[in-house]
Amino acid sequence: MSDTLFGVTLPPRRGFSVPIQSVGQGGITAWLVEDHSVPVVSLAWAWPQGAAADPRGKEGLASLSAAMLPEGAGDLSNVGFADALMDAGIGLSFTGGRDSFEGSFRALTDALPEAVRLARLAMTQPRLDAEALSRVRARALLASRQSLETPAGLARRAFWEAGFPTFTAGRLSTPESIAAIGQDDIRACLGAQLTRGNLLVTASGAIDAAGLKALLAELFGALPEHPIPDTPPLPNLAEFGVTLRPKAAPQSTLVFGQDGLLPTDPDWEAFQVALRILAGGGFTSRLMKSVREERGLTYGIGAGLDLLFGRAVIIGNVQTANASVGEVWSLIRSAWTEMAAHGPTEAEVADALAFLGGSLPLQFTDSRRTASLLLNLRQTGRAPDWLAGRPARLAAIDRARVARVAARVLKPDGLVLAVSGEPVGL
Repeated sequence: MSDTLFGVTLPPRRGFSVPIQSVGQGGITAWLVEDHSVPVVSLAWAWPQGAAADPRGKEGLASLSAAMLPEGAGDLSNVGFADALMDAGIGLSFTGGRDSFEGSFRALTDALPEAVRLARLAMTQPRLDAEALSRVRARALLASRQSLETPAGLARRAFWEAGFPTFTAGRLSTPESIAAIGQDDIRACLGAQLTRGNLLVTASGAIDAAGLKALLAELFGALPEHPIPDTPPLPNLAEFGVTLRPKAAPQSTLVFGQDGLLPTDPDWEAFQVALRILAGGGFTSRLMKSVREERGLTYGIGAGLDLLFGRAVIIGNVQTANASVGEVWSLIRSAWTEMAAHGPTEAEVADALAFLGGSLPLQFTDSRRTASLLLNLRQTGRAPDWLAGRPARLAAIDRARVARVAARVLKPDGLVLAVSGEPVGL
């Protein structure tokens, strides 16, 4: 596809891919994108489960456990551990997500041995000091309370609770569940979660395959080998219609969605095109034009795909004045119906394909983003050659195919809405 700049026709845009190496060591397989242009190495790794294993009544356990890992380890207090990271210019973090438990670091090549030492120490000898736990818990309590005090937080919570009433994805943390978590709970969580079993690793930057093999052995070799049980797949999103969480506020937040399409589906790219045109293209999307540009009912509206528990959920949000809620919801459903029934125009497809083809290289601009994106590819079941084949898959997409996948996936009658505020017109 050629572009024009200041009246000059540019050469056709080339396809984009990155050379991914598969590196194995001690039963662990890592994907590597080697790049020695900058002396930096980034590593990302993940296990399944995360919050999916939180006991009922102790929701937030995985997140709290992950937050405790950099709060001191071995003979280093939380201050000593933080100072060691800062002195070497190392970024190290752990997160407990809804269906995964993840770690990552970025370091200059000179500081790589120290990054490995500190990350290994955090995973194998976390201190879990009472003072640090009290501080981390207070931060989590504040975030949980804030999510219950705003229309945005209440609407998001209502969407997941109504969408998956009997599944762990519908159980979110509360101040009460966080307060119920103790040191023994965190030790048990980390003991079950931090293992060489089911471990996915990706790396990017100034390191070769031999160096990565040695790093894998040093970083993960001391972890136990027990596997993590498979997490049950996500059921279909419950078609709950409309659910309301009243909240006194001048505006309401609407969170809407339906079941989506996984990246392993042959129509994934075609569906990306349809979703971008409908709801994900910034000022070019149909929802943005209809709700903001033509009627001025919001500052922004959009939707994207949320991938979790082996499934995909389309989820979107918008904030609008309480008096406009009914009108906005009607416009969302109308746009959904129009796309499902008639598909996009040729011009819309061309614009969306140009964006999708041109934006991908921008996501690989540094080692940390590259390692994170590679990890996402692995977590969603894509093969190392997925990126290399993407230009050809995009080139094979036409308007008719996008219309077919839109009709197949978009279900206006199954579109659900969670709203918080004082809405009028529902």
